[in-house]
Order: sequence, then C-alpha cells, then structure tokens
Amino acid sequence: MTGATPDRRRFLTAGAAVLGAAASAQLWLPGTARAAETKLPDGVFSLGVASGDPLPDGIVLWTRLAPDPLNGGGMPDGVVPVEWELAEDERFRKTARKGVAQARPEYGHSVHVDVRGLRHDRTYWYRFRTDGQISPTGRTRTAPHPHRKGGSLRVALASCQNWQHGYFTPYADMLAQDPDFVLFVGDYIYESSPSSTAVRKHEGKGEPYTLEQYRNRYAQYRGDPDLAAMHANAPWVVTFDDHEVDNDWAGEIPQDPDKQSHDAFVARLTAAFQAYYEHMPVRATAIPDGPHIQMYRRLEFGRLARLNVLDTRQFRSDQATSQAGAQDPSMTMLGPDQKAWLLDGLKDSPARWNIIASQIMMAETDLQLGEGKLWYYDAWDGYQAERNAFLKEFTDIRNPVVLSGDRHLTMISDLKEDFADPDSDVVGAEFVGTSISSSGDQDQAAFHAQWDPLMADNPHWKVIDAHRGYHLFDIRRDGIDARVRVVDTVLKQQATASTLATLRVESDDPGVRVV
Repeated sequence: MTGATPDRRRFLTAGAAVLGAAASAQLWLPGTARAAETKLPDGVFSLGVASGDPLPDGIVLWTRLAPDPLNGGGMPDGVVPVEWELAEDERFRKTARKGVAQARPEYGHSVHVDVRGLRHDRTYWYRFRTDGQISPTGRTRTAPHPHRKGGSLRVALASCQNWQHGYFTPYADMLAQDPDFVLFVGDYIYESSPSSTAVRKHEGKGEPYTLEQYRNRYAQYRGDPDLAAMHANAPWVVTFDDHEVDNDWAGEIPQDPDKQSHDAFVARLTAAFQAYYEHMPVRATAIPDGPHIQMYRRLEFGRLARLNVLDTRQFRSDQATSQAGAQDPSMTMLGPDQKAWLLDGLKDSPARWNIIASQIMMAETDLQLGEGKLWYYDAWDGYQAERNAFLKEFTDIRNPVVLSGDRHLTMISDLKEDFADPDSDVVGAEFVGTSISSSGDQDQAAFHAQWDPLMADNPHWKVIDAHRGYHLFDIRRDGIDARVRVVDTVLKQQATASTLATLRVESDDPGVRVV
C-alpha cells in the first residue's frame, strides 16, 4: 500500500457527487436480484456503506437497509435480496465481483458480504441495489501479498466519538490524508442519556437497553456526514471498548451492579453486541452468540505489519479500586485464551512490525506528584501483573507498537520493561490516540497546568495533549513516521486541522522520539 494514485485522489476530491446514489444509479448494470415482494420505502440506504477487515484477496462490504433509521429502521418484516457489485474502476466499467445478499430482519436488515478472490493491494469500488434504489458508492482496498516485504502502509488511529460532545470534524481531515485503513479502537457510540445542554442531542429518552434502542443510537451516529464519508472511502478495522454497552463494564459485570441485575445486564450485552455486529463491517465470525462476540483477531499486511486486535472488555476481571487490587496476580485483562493467542502471534510473527490494537493504555500513568504511585485503574495499570509480564515478553518481540484509545488525550510513550525501575530497558512504543469528539473542546491551558507537572513522574511520556483529533502513521520497513493531527474545534461543523506533533519509531530500536 504505497499511497494514493491520481485516480484515488480524484475520487476523494469528487466529494458528494461521487458518493451520491444518483450518480451511481446512472451507471448500474442490470442485475438479477428478485425485487422485494413489498415495495420498499424510499431511502433504504440512509446509513451509507462501509468496508472492513482487508485480506490480500478479500474484503467485507457492509450496508444496512433503514428508511426510518431512528425508529427501528422502518423495514417490512421480511427477507430482502440486495444486489452488490465490486469494480476495478469508479465508473463500474470493469466488474470484479457481483452477487446477491439477503438482508434479514433478524440482523436488522444489515448486509455483510465477505468478498474473496480479489487482487492483493488493490483499490476497488462497490455499491448495493435493491428495489430500484442505489446505495452511495464506496471505495476500499485489499491488503498486500502475504510475502511482500517492502512497500508502505498508512493507518489512521481513531477512538471515542461522543455525539453529544461535538461534531466528528477530525474525519474530514482524515479523509484528505487518504489512509489505507482506519483502526478504530473503541467507543463508537455512547450509551448516555440525551442531554438538553449537549452540542447535539442523543436520540431517545434514556440509555439504550434493548436491541431497537441500540439500533437507533448506531443509526444516529451513522448519520454524521464526516463519519459516513470516511467509512465510504477506506476499509475500517474495529473493536469496541465500554460505551458500546455500558460505561466501565467488565465481563458480565456492569458499572452499577446494584442497579442492573446479572440477568438484566446479560440481556443488555446481548442487545448491544447484536447491534454492534449489525452496524460494523466485520465477518460472520463476529456474529454474536447471545452475550458473547468474537472480536479479537489478527490481520496481516504482507511481511510489513501484523495487526493484533484485542478485546479488553469481555474477559477482564472487574476493575481494581486500590493499589493492592491492581497488583493482584489473579487480575486479568485478556483472559487466558486471548493472552496465549496474543503471545503466540507475537512470537511467531514473520512481520517487521508487530502492532497491538488495545482499547486502553498500556504505559504507566502515575497521577501522584513526587514519591509513591497513584495509578489510573481503568487501564493496564489496573492489571499490573499481566501487563508487566507482557512487557518482559516484549524484549524478545520484534518492533512491538501498541495503538490505544479511551483516554480522550494524546499520550505517546516509551514502553519500559519495568516501570518501577526508571533505568529499565525500553521495549516498545505506545500511541494513545486522542478522541474524535469526546470531552469536546478542552481548555488546553488548564490541561497542561494539571498534567505537565506529572511529566517528571512519568519520564516515559513523550507527548501529552488534549486537542481532539486522531493519529496518522506511515509504516515502512525502516521506521514508522507518526503525526498527531488535531482540529481547532468540534463545536462547529467545520474545523481547521493541523499537525500538533511529529514522531518517529526506528525499526529494531525500541521506543519513540519526537522529530
């Protein structure tokens, strides 16, 4: 994945005209799908299109039929055939694959097409059609050949997009940067109740608990135009954190077990995971089994990078509330199976770069000035024994880089073999990406007044900041060039973007430096 060709750039700058369904309708080749028995309402493709989890020969294509998206979807209760087409050009003159998928009511009339037999490291365009209606056009890309050693990979890291805290303006800049894929590490929606003082108000009358309520919340988020455009222009690799279900949940334990019984929370998990699957471009391996969903997985990008996507919620012990609890060796973030899977994948990796997508921060956060430690427990600091064991293993792993979210801050750090020993070896690098909109436009002076004094107690921190935005990585064999891209506001629908910091990770030289 060597950057944008002129054709790819032209597609980006064409804007809404290319994304619009009207443009696609004039180009559609006659299909074979049987029309729905009942005439469908207009606007079935209101939620747009997306793609995800690129393979060298495959990609997942997604849409969901929802003419009345904020009221359960508005579809008739029946199976609807949906034609799909994937082409090698944006005018669909050279079709690569096409077929018919079934949009089923039990999955919210979502469509997940796992297309295979494609060329590696190639751009494709795709669209859907049903009952005479045409979707927006999407653009996607496959992964490089499994044995390819060279080339480059551009990755955008995003997380934490709270509808009520602001507009998703960082995606407009991300679109212009043309990443090969977007890595989203959690908090795609927020489950909070509508607020009358919000920048823009959540739908509904309270927190979501039922499947229809979660569907409505996802549909609202999908209506953000910058988010929709980014989904339509690059494949996404996604995982969830807590707010897709309930703040600070762990395993089958809610944030407030005194208010949510176990059975009630299991029902909530079941509804939340179902809605998550229905709205994400993921494979059938992620179809939920009741209150369980398979989310940790591994993707390969030639011999350049191996991406290990974690699930730090379903298998974790309940959050520690004290230093003794955080140091309890029985505490686990990943559970035994996922932990063994991750270590095996890191040790056996043929890749130059071993990337770990972790929803929460791995590096230490010491919140106490001077002597002693005060940790941030809703992160790997709350699971010290497991985290420290991983860091010791990193000494034998080639180029481990952790990409995280959750904090609503940019925190870029060296990973140390032992954070209790400031002189211990650096074994990797971590980029904690800031939020897309969560926490809104923060007071930067107040942030630095609070956090800058802590830098002396956290010498592994290289950059800390509280602007909204995302991180952009250009990965090559010799190193990773990273940029912290930030916007001046998320309180308005347009924003000005800039590079706050530029950093470099050298191959086979653990750690990160500010350029």
